[in-house]
Amino acid sequence: MQALKAILQEAMESAFVEAGYDKDLGKVSVSNRPDLCDYQSNGALMGAKKYQENPIALAEKVKGFLEKKSYKDTPLFSSVEAVKPGFLNVKLSPEFLGAYLQGMQTEEKNGLFEKEGRKILLDYGGANVAKPLHVGHLRSAVIGEALKRMGQRLGNDVVGDVHLGDWGLQMGLIITELEDRGELEKPFTISELEEIYPFASKKAKEKDEAGNLVNEEYANRAKENTLKLQQGDPVFHKVWERIMEVSVADLKKNYEALDVHFDLWKGESDADPYIPKLISLLEEKNLAYRSQGALVVDITEEGDSKEYPPCMIQKSDGASLYATSDLGTIMDREEHYPKDLYLYIADSRQALHYTQFFRVARRAELLPKETELSYIGFGTMNGKDGKPFKTREGGVLRLERLISETRDSVLKRMEESKDNGLSQEEKEETAGIVALAALKYGDLSNQATKDYIFDLEKFTAFEGNTGPYILYTIVRISSILRKYAESKGENWKNTLSWITENAKNYPLGSSGDENVMALEKILAAFQDEMRDAWRECAPHKICTYIYTLSNQFNSFYHNVKILTEENEQKKKEYIGLLCLSWKVLMDCIQVLGFSAPERM
Repeated sequence: MQALKAILQEAMESAFVEAGYDKDLGKVSVSNRPDLCDYQSNGALMGAKKYQENPIALAEKVKGFLEKKSYKDTPLFSSVEAVKPGFLNVKLSPEFLGAYLQGMQTEEKNGLFEKEGRKILLDYGGANVAKPLHVGHLRSAVIGEALKRMGQRLGNDVVGDVHLGDWGLQMGLIITELEDRGELEKPFTISELEEIYPFASKKAKEKDEAGNLVNEEYANRAKENTLKLQQGDPVFHKVWERIMEVSVADLKKNYEALDVHFDLWKGESDADPYIPKLISLLEEKNLAYRSQGALVVDITEEGDSKEYPPCMIQKSDGASLYATSDLGTIMDREEHYPKDLYLYIADSRQALHYTQFFRVARRAELLPKETELSYIGFGTMNGKDGKPFKTREGGVLRLERLISETRDSVLKRMEESKDNGLSQEEKEETAGIVALAALKYGDLSNQATKDYIFDLEKFTAFEGNTGPYILYTIVRISSILRKYAESKGENWKNTLSWITENAKNYPLGSSGDENVMALEKILAAFQDEMRDAWRECAPHKICTYIYTLSNQFNSFYHNVKILTEENEQKKKEYIGLLCLSWKVLMDCIQVLGFSAPERM
């Protein structure tokens, strides 16, 4: 099914050609004055110079052809105006909207059955083994999961890789501390592991008043043990395997609580076998050289506005770095599951790192020229003081505690509200669903590249631009549909089956009522909104769309009698609108990574 804007653009291009002008002038955009028109074109202004004509006269010529355009034997426009200095303003006809929405209602996937067919790997999550997930991990997980689902929804083969930090100094620190405690051979729990790492890290960094390391021998031994692990020490490798087993099980549990799912659980360790080959390749191509004992590659290119520092591939002691691991990972991916696009989601403060290793990968020809490497840097999640989010005690908040506090806040609001007929068990289950929506929508509704303020009270509110408000709208729609279905003797279970089977019986676009039309226009933009959001890798655009849709639906709900409407034809149109609104909202929140309860 064609997207709305594509249909309008085809009509506009055709009208320009029929009037004797260039097809490229027929660009269409959403009107920024919805009180005047729905869509507009400034092609006449652009064509005036080329054809040496008055722009308004040119627009008038095109208007005559545009007024005749139709879609499936229905007129496209209820009005077409040529407006000074040369705009073409159009309003969609109720008949066209009805026909278009009926297609959305009856076709699979709301008419958005895309098959882009690209092979994409998303590198997101960024968790470190032996460390608990904290608030700093939220954005990567939530944004990455939404982008993965968006790509899949548009018909791409998208794979998500958590890319664990499992091969760095933290491993050497843990091994060194276990060694000192005489516990290298003993089993440990995730709680014990999470106590050992910060203890060892603090011990290795501790300094005296003069700024000298208090435990220099310990710190050096941790570095040596890291190198020994990376070089295959059998004792240390067994310890590493136990660390991985315990830590990954805990990470999977926590990501599951966020409804975030990875297809691959690869890590820096998987890149390690490729590093000797990488270094040889860089040296053979005369890209790498020694600088103060370290192996580096220059990345500054002609045309750069500034000089970039070289990318360090290997320390003077032979140890690898993040860039080394990421380059080895590209080699691993190209060998086992090559993609058209590798998309990395990480903190914006890592921009230099991605610039460095992307450029080295290109210069070393580690992947085909046509393969894309792309990085999305996200802003920080801050507290109300504008600084990176911390606990009241000043520490970094664990992610599981953040989820728990959000759930408690939602549950408190539910218990304070009027009786919703839910048992305590149902309230607690519903609170978990709503809390996840509050967290994810609170993050995703902000542009990924920007910092934002985490405000628990605001995010868990049942009104305003929040996840709970979106869910409340969905629940309101499903409640009305359930009542209607029951009045018809149907046992509707809040699933798509009853809606889809009956959609053809509820024709849209027959009334022309302004409340109906306003909602229909937003629904008709679904495909364009989803495509634009994916093309720009911008989940916040989907949030904006469903917030607008929810607001318009609630306005419709308050201004129109739905179940008590006496005109059966109008009532059927209203029910059809509700069905489609529910389907579109459910589609969008699934893409964003959360779900809706049956009742709230």
